[in-house]
Amino acid sequence: MHKLSILFCLLICISSCKSSKRTTSYKRSTEVSIPSKTVERTKNRNSSILEPENTDNLKPLGTELSDYAKQFQGVRYKYGGTTKKGMDCSGLIYETFKAYDISLPRVSRDMAQEGSKIDIEDVKVGDLLFFHTNPRRKSINHVGLVVASRTGSVEFIHASTSKGVIISSLAERYWYYSFEEARRIL
Repeated sequence: MHKLSILFCLLICISSCKSSKRTTSYKRSTEVSIPSKTVERTKNRNSSILEPENTDNLKPLGTELSDYAKQFQGVRYKYGGTTKKGMDCSGLIYETFKAYDISLPRVSRDMAQEGSKIDIEDVKVGDLLFFHTNPRRKSINHVGLVVASRTGSVEFIHASTSKGVIISSLAERYWYYSFEEARRIL
């Protein structure tokens, strides 16, 4: 009987998911999923502190932000929007960082004043890319969150006026020529 139970356990292990990556589970709410295993809120009399529950299962914060933002893919564009019913570029970034208790301004040109400016070669997942897409104005008017960064290739999630929330590449002609700067908030 003992050999049979060991054999059964091995069979389950072999036939289960082949992924060896550690994952973080997420709790679903009515509008967006919010990380539940990543941090635990502990209330002190004077402040609230974020503490990791289990550091073995933690992803880098940039990856957590990226994963959170990706759940909005396909949401239609809506000027000033911040929900799954519709959102704009800065609304996507604002809500993503807000979910991790990181306060950012609501407008992309104001977000571009936060954190530290970095070279495009140094961007990592979780960094912000800023764009100047309106030739009539000299200010930044679009923002995206880096979701993948490899040598010579940077992908970012953003809310496009024509396609809603999508992932684009900085190598695309339009985004390459509109790129203004990269900033690290984390």
